[in-house]
Amino acid sequence: MTLPDDLRSRVHDLFPALRADLEALVRIPSVSAPAFDQAHVASSAEAVAELLRGAGLDEVQILTSGESRPAVVARRSAPAGAPTVLLYAHHDVQPPGDAASWATDPFVPTERDGRLYGRGAADDKAGIVAHLGALRALGDELAVGVTVFVEGEEEIGSPYFGEFLAEHAELLRADVIVVADSSNWKVGVPGLTTSLRGLVDCEVELSVLSHAVHSGMFGGPVLDAITLLSRLISTLHDDAGDVAVAGLAHAPDPTVDYDEADFRADSGLLDGVQLAGTGPISSRLWTKPALSVIGFDAPTVALSSNTIAPKATAKLSLRIAAGQDPEAALEALRTHLLDNAPLGAKVVVRDGELGKPFQAPADSAAMRAARAAFEQAWGVPPVDIGIGGSIPFIADLLEVFPDAAILVTGVEDPDSRAHGADESVHLGELEKVVLAEALLLDGLAQG
Repeated sequence: MTLPDDLRSRVHDLFPALRADLEALVRIPSVSAPAFDQAHVASSAEAVAELLRGAGLDEVQILTSGESRPAVVARRSAPAGAPTVLLYAHHDVQPPGDAASWATDPFVPTERDGRLYGRGAADDKAGIVAHLGALRALGDELAVGVTVFVEGEEEIGSPYFGEFLAEHAELLRADVIVVADSSNWKVGVPGLTTSLRGLVDCEVELSVLSHAVHSGMFGGPVLDAITLLSRLISTLHDDAGDVAVAGLAHAPDPTVDYDEADFRADSGLLDGVQLAGTGPISSRLWTKPALSVIGFDAPTVALSSNTIAPKATAKLSLRIAAGQDPEAALEALRTHLLDNAPLGAKVVVRDGELGKPFQAPADSAAMRAARAAFEQAWGVPPVDIGIGGSIPFIADLLEVFPDAAILVTGVEDPDSRAHGADESVHLGELEKVVLAEALLLDGLAQG
């Protein structure tokens, strides 16, 4: 039996136990957002550490830096002359949101139609299981050094990531870094993520009055802050839906495109709603800027009164293309907002998170090993894809380990709904992800 066939058989036999481990992790509500009980994040770290202790790793630690959430670092030294591979995932998850929008309890893993549903089932506890499964499948045949790094605060922007890297750089140093926190092209077709957009967010506050006033007594000459902020927001896109902020970069169009019917189905777009923007859909998703309003503070309908709102605030999320400097993008957005204040309204912009984009090299030994492993696991070659989302800490990794090759691999698919209600992972695809990573580790050992 050839090694790929042998590993395929091993992974298949191991998968029921791996699925059980994933279900156990999903049951832990490890939401890292400050408003949630952080004892669950600590429990999640303990559970991950226990799993890694049973996977043949010599040294397993739960570590923090400053006020960071707990991370798990587990190591097995490299044989003489062999490379060391850092396997990254994160054990914290997004808040579940409105429980009524889920078909089942977000922290009770539930299978439907070959998919396992639950918060973190895909993002990114499936990434932990991918690493765990590959290590179990290889066992004593693991021929590279491995460091598994499972972060505990990715979903709140990794605020202490740089500090953690600086403090534990020697512990995490590696020749190849595998980040299992992305997506595949679609069910049945793997993807290698070669680009990620960066992230800029901010709050824009617009004020028109020092206090609320009667909407009948003063309405007419005075427009409320909600209307004016809405008018300001409307200037952020042109009539076609492209971002209209001057100074934002576009990267070259991808070589593959996203079928519109597939995109509509994957995104849940309502019938009759037109797509925004111009150019290939893949370009609009991966290589052009995207700007969304992700929060709005104003009087609620339930608590509204017949007054003119004096102030309203919106939170903006700007995704930036590879090659764009986040600070320059923030300054461009700030300038646009201040220059387009309607009717002289007072506008204040408060800075938020900044994250750098990522562009992988066109070719490398690690990329070739990954492509070979993915093709063996799926039976079809992987598609080089971009991701519209951001993983800002990759830029931090490259700053600390500039000579390391970084591979961004997928545990999700377009229907995983990461961050949303009914998040899920396709169990058949997850088994292929485990096999692909085992084959990748073996391939990296072969040089």
